Amino acid sequence: MKILTARQMREVDRLTTEKFGVPSLVLMENAGRNVFHLIQQKFPVLQQEQIAILCGKGNNGGDGFVVARQLLMRGYRPRVFLLADPASLKGDAKVNYEILVKAGWPPAVVRDFKDWAAIRSELLTSTLLVDALLGTGLEGPVEGFYLEVIRDLNAHFAHIPIIAVDMPSGLPSDTGQALGESLKARYTVTFTAPKWSHIFPPNCERVGELFVTPIGTPASTVEEDPSIFLNLLGDEILTGLRAKRHVSSHKGNYGHVLVVGGSRGMSGAAALAAMGALSAGTALVTAAVPSSILPLVAGVAPVLMTEPLPENDHGTISTRAFDNERFARMAEGKSVLAIGPGITTHPDTVEFVRRVVREYSQLPVVVDADGLNAFTGAAELLQGEGRKLILTPHPGEMARLTGLSTKEIQSKRVEVVREFAVEHKAYVVLKGYRTLIAEPGGQLYVNSTGNPGMATAGTGDVLAGIIAGLLAQYPEMPVERVVSTAVYWHGAAGDVAAARKGELSLLSTDLIDALPEALRAPEETSRNETAGTGRC
Repeated sequence: MKILTARQMREVDRLTTEKFGVPSLVLMENAGRNVFHLIQQKFPVLQQEQIAILCGKGNNGGDGFVVARQLLMRGYRPRVFLLADPASLKGDAKVNYEILVKAGWPPAVVRDFKDWAAIRSELLTSTLLVDALLGTGLEGPVEGFYLEVIRDLNAHFAHIPIIAVDMPSGLPSDTGQALGESLKARYTVTFTAPKWSHIFPPNCERVGELFVTPIGTPASTVEEDPSIFLNLLGDEILTGLRAKRHVSSHKGNYGHVLVVGGSRGMSGAAALAAMGALSAGTALVTAAVPSSILPLVAGVAPVLMTEPLPENDHGTISTRAFDNERFARMAEGKSVLAIGPGITTHPDTVEFVRRVVREYSQLPVVVDADGLNAFTGAAELLQGEGRKLILTPHPGEMARLTGLSTKEIQSKRVEVVREFAVEHKAYVVLKGYRTLIAEPGGQLYVNSTGNPGMATAGTGDVLAGIIAGLLAQYPEMPVERVVSTAVYWHGAAGDVAAARKGELSLLSTDLIDALPEALRAPEETSRNETAGTGRC
């Protein structure tokens, strides 16, 4: 599902009307009707609800007028308020306002905070508020009368559920960063596609449960626009993994992953990555680790194969691993190479990592953890032209690769990861809340699964293994699809694990145990015309 800016949404609406002949009045009608359907779904005993609809002067207010009419048509009596001068209404919003007036249900006009104060006691008896004040057109902090209203609603109306039309009022659409004060909704109904602030924190925390609804826009207007590069991952990404294997298949059909990592004191990282690859469906996994920790890694599970590598006095992998083509023989016949978990940044090991990444370009290579730190100050050596190079940094590792601070990385995650992927022709997974997957062509995928319980040691190692495991099994599938699938599945397993034992006690090994359940297809549910994307 594409994620749009306000400008892109306006262009989509324009094309829908001008190219495909769908009148804008029809789009507004569909939008308002969809909001009504969500109200009906979430509040099934509507006759017991006291519904108030707050409308602004723009198209968002026009949607609110349609919601009011939809309720009136079914015998309900919503209280409708226009927080603007009726003379300021234009276009489709004006048309729908006039329809309400002609139907004998004119909105009460609230021009300033004095008028607002006069209706507050009436509003406080509401059991449901529909927010149709401000939509996606807001470009800066809300000011004046609307700001006073938003502050009052947040301070004194928090006990009343709010359904936001398109966007909680005051929330800018094109950023996850707060630009001022905004309402906090329990539900938000948006149209055609989610917007940036619906998805990215902290703004998404104001959205509540998000529902994306169709209003008649042809899919091509969104899918064929090259300026739209953000994509939200959903459960459909797992469809390919749910297919049954052919009855005549054997372990040779599912690839062989070589995990290179570990060091004295960090044997678990390599073992977790290897188990992640196995649990993702790879039939064969070999963990190549310093010789002194091999028994620890081998003891994790009897299905793991292991190879000892020469180590230095610090218990980390030595460049002597290349002597007599020792490492070359280990890599022979492997489908994917994953390097980095627990490997450390000892200078000898850094040289080893850089040489492996440089010389084994014929294999898909997943570089994780200290494998990435080996390129601190030398990111120009990470080049994916003509190969499959997958990098999986957390914000700190991304900061070291780019020379930026972690704070800078977090403040512009989308821009940084996209620019790095395009420049280095690599596939980059920037981990964290709303993990981002960037591909060399500039498309970006946003993960919607996962939870704070996954902020624990080893979950990144498991992810590196899952990515490597799926790459080994699906060599013909586009890399961005494989990596996105791995990230989504990893987060979904975290959600299953959190549901089982809570976030506080979550361990990285719980994700491995939860992978099978996370892959099960969810039950089909009917949501009228709405499609939920879940909470922020």
